[in-house]
Order: sequence, then structure tokens, then C-alpha cells
Amino acid sequence: MARVLSHRNLPLLLLQAREAVLAHFRPILNHFGLTEQQWRVIRALAEAGPMEPNRIAETCQILGPSLAGVLARMEELGLVARRRLEADQRRVRVSLTAKSRALFAHVAPLVEAQYRELESAVGKQAIAQAYRTLDRLIAQFGAPVAAVALPKSPPRAGARRRRATRR
Repeated sequence: MARVLSHRNLPLLLLQAREAVLAHFRPILNHFGLTEQQWRVIRALAEAGPMEPNRIAETCQILGPSLAGVLARMEELGLVARRRLEADQRRVRVSLTAKSRALFAHVAPLVEAQYRELESAVGKQAIAQAYRTLDRLIAQFGAPVAAVALPKSPPRAGARRRRATRR
């Protein structure tokens, strides 16, 4: 019998909360043919201006290899433009195009209206408390936290399966 853990599954709860919130915004994004990742990039660039891909990845929480595909697709769709920096040709700066700025102008008011609907449904105080709690957690988890000692030779997730296929 498996041992029951005393703590709730915080990463899973955060994912469930994310999904519960995003369910209210997906219809807007789908209406305009945007993926969540594309919207994150457009919003980040609209708010902060042109950025290098590594900064976009960090800001939008998209892994580098995934972001490369997202940016390539967005460039094909005419939503972003990539330009090499004159000072260092190895570096690239990504910016919004006129098309994506126009798209942002249509989507942003609907996103803001949906936020107001969420506030109306759960209360402004609850939303404000969620922001404060998440900001605090992000800041505190970003600080050094002691890690538990790991066993020298852990059981591997795929070990049994590999042995079974050798037979």
C-alpha cells in the first residue's frame, strides 16, 4: 500500500487553478485564432516593447525550444518581426507588427472585460488576495530553499519496463 503524503499536491493545485482561470479566456483567444502562448507573447511585447527571445521566454514562461516554434509560427502569420541587433549580429530582437498591434487593440479590451466578470463573480477582494498570495509565493520560492537529501541510487521510472523488453 502506498504511503499517504501529508501535504496537498501544490503543483497540481496551481495547474488546476490556472486551468480554471484560463477557461474564461480561451473563448476570446480562440475567437481571434490565437493560442495561449501567442497571446502571452503579444501581451508581453505590447506591454514591454521589443525583447530578445530569452527575455520573452522568461517573461512568458515558455521553454526556449517551444518559444522558437511559437515565434517561427507567429512570424509566418505576420504577428512578429525578428531583427538582428546591429551591435551583435548573433542577437535578435522580436517586436510586434502592425497586424499584431491591431489584434491586441481588439483582444485586450475583451480580456479586460473578462477580468471584470471574474471580479464580479468571485469578488475584487478575492482576486486582489490571489494576486498578493501568488506574488508572495513567487518571491519566496525564488529565494534559496534547502533541498532534501536524495538517495544515492533511486529506483528509475523506466527501469522495469526496459528490463521487461529485454526478455
